Amino acid sequence: MHPGDTGWPGRRERKRKRKLIEPLVVIVPAYNAEPTLANVVKGVRRTLPNATIIGVDDGSTDGSGQLLKTVADETIEFEQNRGKGAALRAGFEEALKKGAAAVLTIDSDGQHDPAFAPAIVGALDRADIVIGTRDLSGKAVPKHRRIANMISSAATRAVSGGKVRDSQSGYRAIKAEVLRKIHAVGDRYEFETDFIIRAARAGFTTVNVPISTIYGSPSYFREFRDAWLVIKVLWRHRAGIFKR
Repeated sequence: MHPGDTGWPGRRERKRKRKLIEPLVVIVPAYNAEPTLANVVKGVRRTLPNATIIGVDDGSTDGSGQLLKTVADETIEFEQNRGKGAALRAGFEEALKKGAAAVLTIDSDGQHDPAFAPAIVGALDRADIVIGTRDLSGKAVPKHRRIANMISSAATRAVSGGKVRDSQSGYRAIKAEVLRKIHAVGDRYEFETDFIIRAARAGFTTVNVPISTIYGSPSYFREFRDAWLVIKVLWRHRAGIFKR
C-alpha cells in the first residue's frame, strides 16, 4: 500500500497536496521501545517537519527515556509504568497547553509507518478524528489478534454508532476541539476505546485511512488483561453506566 492511497482497495483516489492543520503536535508514547524509537521519531520529522514532537516515557527500564530526550522536542517522564492511556492523557494535556490545533498519536514500536502521517493528518479536513486502519486479513497477522480486533471493532461500532474499522489502532489524528471536550477513562489500552465511543456519542465524526500492516516488534498489549479492560469499557457504555 502506498501512503498516497486514501481509499480501500479498488477505490484509489487522485493524490493531492493538502495544507495540513497547524500547529500540530505529535505524541509518541514509549515503553521499552529503544530499538525502534529513534527511527519512528526521525520518520515523523521527515514527513511532518513543522510538527512539535512530544515523547512520553511510560516508566521504561531500558534507554527509551534518555533517547527521547535527544530525538523529541519535549519529553514527559513517568517514574513507573502507568499505561498507554495515562501516557496519551499526559500528552494531550501538554499539547493543549501548547495551543495545538490537532494531535497525531503514533506508537513507538515500529508498527506504524510514519510515511502515512501526512495522509492521516490531512484527512482532518473531512472529520474530527482520523484512524489509521490496518488490513488485518493477511497471513502475517496472528490469527488471535485478527479475531480479537474484529470483535472489538464490531462491538465499538455497535456501542458508539460510529464507523470504526480498527478500534485497536493507535495511529490517530484528533482535532483539539475533541480533546478539550472528551475526557476518556482508563490508564491502559481501554483508554483508546473509551475515547472513540465518547467522541462518537458527543457528535464528533470519524474517518478511516488505510495504512500498511507491520508486525514483528514486540507488543505490550496483554491479551487477557487488556482485552478484559476493553470489554468492561464496552459493557459499561452499553449498560449506560458511563454518562454520555
